[in-house]
Amino acid sequence: MALTAALLLAAGAGSRFHGAMPKLMANLEGRPLIRWAADAAMAAEVGPLYVVTGEADVASGLPPDCVIVPNPDWPRGLATSLRRGIEATRADGHEAVVVALGDQPGITSDVWRAVAKVTETPIAVATYEGRRGHPVRLAAEIWELLPTDGEQGAGALMRRRPELVTEVPCNSGTSADVDTEQDLVQFNSPTPSE
Repeated sequence: MALTAALLLAAGAGSRFHGAMPKLMANLEGRPLIRWAADAAMAAEVGPLYVVTGEADVASGLPPDCVIVPNPDWPRGLATSLRRGIEATRADGHEAVVVALGDQPGITSDVWRAVAKVTETPIAVATYEGRRGHPVRLAAEIWELLPTDGEQGAGALMRRRPELVTEVPCNSGTSADVDTEQDLVQFNSPTPSE
């Protein structure tokens, strides 16, 4: 089985979030927002956790045993963060990554594990009620097909090459992300919006 790493992309500016602190460090039920995503990824035990950082200093919100990968090119888009994360995991001998975003606190460790297990195709993507979301497993054989800049990750490749993709239906959690203060309020409420 391929050596797999978990990969969180956490380099963006969070420009739609106007809180008193960086979005990923905002409080969600007593923990920084990014810690929810990091803890779920680590609990899944799919492999070591790599976190690509950029605009905000989020290191204090992360578990001590994750690998922090700085991305100085983060203003050029999400694709640069994905590329930096893949480069770091490849250098450490990994042959697949399972990727999600640092502002997605509703992805459960069960979902991380379910997506990581799928190896029949080079791409596996979680689906929620039939809609594609995160995490996404990307095998090394398709890494060079991914964009190198801009805001697209693997989405365009999945649309262009559907034969490379296995959808993984997920019955728990959500890949909804936190973009605004209102989104954070909804996640802090007793019944987070799905």
